[in-house]
Amino acid sequence: MGLMDFVKKQFIDVIQWTESGDDVLAWRFPTADLEIQQGAQLIVRDTQRALFVDGGKAADLFGPGLHAIRTPNLPVLTNLRHWGKMFESPFKSEVYFFSTRLRLNQTWGTASPITVRDAEFGAVRVRAYGVYSYRIAAPAVFHQNVSGTRESYLIGDLEGQLRATVVSTLADHFGESRVPFLDMAANQAELAAAVRERAQPLFAELGLALDGLQVQSVSLPDELQKRLDERIGMGIVGELGRYTQFQTAQSIPVAAAQAGGAAGAGVGLGAGVAMGQAMTQAMTGARPADPGAAPGAPAPAPAAAATPSASPAAALACPHCQSRLDRPSKFCPECGRSLT
Repeated sequence: MGLMDFVKKQFIDVIQWTESGDDVLAWRFPTADLEIQQGAQLIVRDTQRALFVDGGKAADLFGPGLHAIRTPNLPVLTNLRHWGKMFESPFKSEVYFFSTRLRLNQTWGTASPITVRDAEFGAVRVRAYGVYSYRIAAPAVFHQNVSGTRESYLIGDLEGQLRATVVSTLADHFGESRVPFLDMAANQAELAAAVRERAQPLFAELGLALDGLQVQSVSLPDELQKRLDERIGMGIVGELGRYTQFQTAQSIPVAAAQAGGAAGAGVGLGAGVAMGQAMTQAMTGARPADPGAAPGAPAPAPAAAATPSASPAAALACPHCQSRLDRPSKFCPECGRSLT
């Protein structure tokens, strides 16, 4: 290297990163044609970590604070460069900054329903979605396995991978836990905790920590949800006869508002009650009740077989003139004599 080339070189005396946005996870400090000066100041903020990489190998990692770049503060890099004493000349190395802030409100969801074997409903397809949060926990691992030597690495570059990790973990949990769908839907906090525990090691392989995971909804596809609603409705209905009477009572205001007014409502009410009684009797095997009996009265017992009796005509005849009477009376309509 000639003298003019040496003079043209610029030396770095302050190394820092002021994050310009919220979507950057890793950023490489620009060191092209620059060398780090002996005694340079490294500024690492509370939500950052700085990693020195020399010759393609990760060296020293710095936490928050103000650091002077000297041999005692760079033990790994000093060993890689075989510096026996405190170096005095500038050196060239790459510096990567990592944002360790918590990344909130990262959404996940099943792009298509997951088919699982449910203990109660059999094979069903389940959909779920929610949010999760993560942060960079091991910058060296993240640099080695994810970001590499890129100038910057963004949240969007990692979003698809993390979402797929959460969904696949959820599917594995559904298949292995054997928890019925209704219990999963009713205990979303427990479901989220179980999925988070299973997904933690997968995030750690990328140098990340899964700090939170929430399940906001667990549901069935629309056609299966309709069947579930019908089943829930039948469970709520309970006794069919009482439900029919309730439905009839609910329809009275509607019937009264239609043509025919209150008369139509009365006809509808009678028909509804009769239908309810008929359906109840058909299901329970009960005999039809006497129309004249009070509501709720038990059906009459079967009548005994008829026995021969005197002729109604003989019982309804005048004892004086033997004239036939159509109905019981105190006086005979023919002879006028008293019948008592």
